[in-house]
Amino acid sequence: MKSHLRKEMKRVLNLISEEQHEAHSTSIANALYETCLWKEARVIAATVSRNKEVNTKAIIERAWKDGKKVAVPKCNPTTSQMVFYEITNFSQLETVYYGLAEPIVEETVPVSKSSIDLLLVPGVVYSKNGYRIGYGGGYYDRYLTDYSGQKLSLAFDCQVVSEVPYESHDIPVEYILTEKELICCESV
Repeated sequence: MKSHLRKEMKRVLNLISEEQHEAHSTSIANALYETCLWKEARVIAATVSRNKEVNTKAIIERAWKDGKKVAVPKCNPTTSQMVFYEITNFSQLETVYYGLAEPIVEETVPVSKSSIDLLLVPGVVYSKNGYRIGYGGGYYDRYLTDYSGQKLSLAFDCQVVSEVPYESHDIPVEYILTEKELICCESV
C-alpha cells in the first residue's frame, strides 16, 4: 500500500510544470518565513531538495541570511542512522547515492539533536494528521523517536491526502505547510 501511494504521488509530482514548481515552492517558502516556528528557530535542519520536492535551497540561503544555523543530514546506509552536520555554504555538500546532497563530514561539524529547533521533515505523501510516507528508508522515523523540537513538513497541496497507512513506530509531524495552508496536524 505504501509503495503504491509513493509511486503514484511521484507520478503526480512529475506532472507539475517547472513554472508551477517554482511558484509553489516560493509561496511555501514565503509562508514559512512568516511563521513563529521560523522566526523563533535558531537551528534549522533540512535535507537539500532534489527533483520535484519543495525547493529547500532558497530556504537554506534565507536561513543563513537571517543568521540561523543550518544542519543537513548524513545517512549511514550500514546502520540506517542519520547525523546532522552544520553547513555554511553549498560547497560543503557532496552527491551520494540516489542523487542526495549530503555534508562532507571532514568539512562540517556535527549538530546535536537537542540543539535543532525546527526540523523540516521530507516525504512523498502526507495525511492531515501528520503521518507521511517517505522514501522507504525509515531514517527519519528512527531519528524522530527522541527528537523534542518542532517537526514541519513542506509539501505541495497535491501531496496531502485524506489518510496514509502508518505503523506504531511511525512518528507524525506537527505541521504541514503547503502553498494553500498551514495544517496543524495535532488539531485534525
